[in-house]
Amino acid sequence: MKNNRFSENKKIYSVSEVTHIIKNELEQKFPLIWVEGEVSNFKRAHSQHLYFDLKDESCQIRAVMWRSHALKVPFKMEDGIQIVCKGAVSVYAQRGQYQLQVKEVEPKGKGALQLAFEQLKKKLEKEGLFKPEHKKKIPTLPKKVAVVTSPRGAAVIDILQTIERRFAKLHVMIYPVRVQGEGASEEIASALDELGTVSDLDVVIVGRGGGSIEDLWAFNEEKVARAIFQCPVPVISAVGHEVDFTIADFVADQRASTPSAAAEILIEKEQAFLERIESFERRMEHQLKYMTQERKSRVMELIRHHAFQRFKERLYQLSQIVDDLEIRSVDFIRAEQKKMAEYRSHVRLIEEKISSFIKEKMNRFQNRWEMMSSQLNSLSPLNILKKGYTLCWKDGDDSLVQTIDQVKKGKNMTVSFYKGEFRCEVNSIDKEKLIEDRYKK
Repeated sequence: MKNNRFSENKKIYSVSEVTHIIKNELEQKFPLIWVEGEVSNFKRAHSQHLYFDLKDESCQIRAVMWRSHALKVPFKMEDGIQIVCKGAVSVYAQRGQYQLQVKEVEPKGKGALQLAFEQLKKKLEKEGLFKPEHKKKIPTLPKKVAVVTSPRGAAVIDILQTIERRFAKLHVMIYPVRVQGEGASEEIASALDELGTVSDLDVVIVGRGGGSIEDLWAFNEEKVARAIFQCPVPVISAVGHEVDFTIADFVADQRASTPSAAAEILIEKEQAFLERIESFERRMEHQLKYMTQERKSRVMELIRHHAFQRFKERLYQLSQIVDDLEIRSVDFIRAEQKKMAEYRSHVRLIEEKISSFIKEKMNRFQNRWEMMSSQLNSLSPLNILKKGYTLCWKDGDDSLVQTIDQVKKGKNMTVSFYKGEFRCEVNSIDKEKLIEDRYKK
């Protein structure tokens, strides 16, 4: 057609061709770049691939992180966090959309803080601030302790609750400071300097609850580390959670995994209380072993009786039950002893409870044994023999006669009563005779 707008000399591209050209250009231009931005629209697929947008004040770019790289991310990815990504620009051809294939990711600023932490740690370690010979011993029974922390934080509550629960008479001083943000390290260092002049102070606890590396950074400052080292009073560092480590932890005379653990360190167990508990344990074990052995002896006497051979297996099972009760009783006692050790300030009350507990356990054990003995006796053929019944045994193999068909004329038999027995010879047999016929006569 003459009016056709598409002449034969014009190049017409397919969608795939255009996308392929763009893909090649972008991927060659940006094979590996670093991109900074805020995470939004974050999603973790069932395949463990990560999909999210990176945005700044005016633009955004789609990003994807394949499972092999996503599993190596040491922190939780979520909307709103600022990150720096290392990856390559690619094109998702099915949607005609360009995206960043992320290979590495880290929170913005973490690299600089980590480097500063390692440099200061290396410097102070070289100076000898971490050496064990510089560590001061924590008093066994401190009278007065100072807590350097935020008065509104969870750490001070945890410490006070732990001390109140374990040793209410300990004198606690709260020295309020900021534990994060600008000026926090100066306040902490100043507090340690001032507390070092208190003559009757036994221990200082310095710390706070958990948080990010930025939140805990005040305890990684050099001025705080040197204040801890120079403090004449023993210092316990209780910063963050168990997995958190700061410079203060390395310099302090002792590190506590949590603020609550720092309070626990101050309170040691009383030896006299432990010895009393151990004495109770030995007495209870001895009494239980004596009672168990006595019951075992009675069981063995029943096992050896001629009429009781068929019940051996049952007796062995009962003996095993007794052994199991003995083991469980000892384990229970040890568990109770561990629990009682936590209440060191109530020794007298615990003694009364232990005495009551022993009596109750003995009564329950006695009742249980009496019930088992009663059940055992009810199964014994000896009770039947006491009522006047007898057992008949074949001569030769001592087998029990259970039916009239087993009786042979002219054969000898042994008849056993509850006490005593006699031998007899069978003169006649009446297989049709019923016991009711004898009663009718």
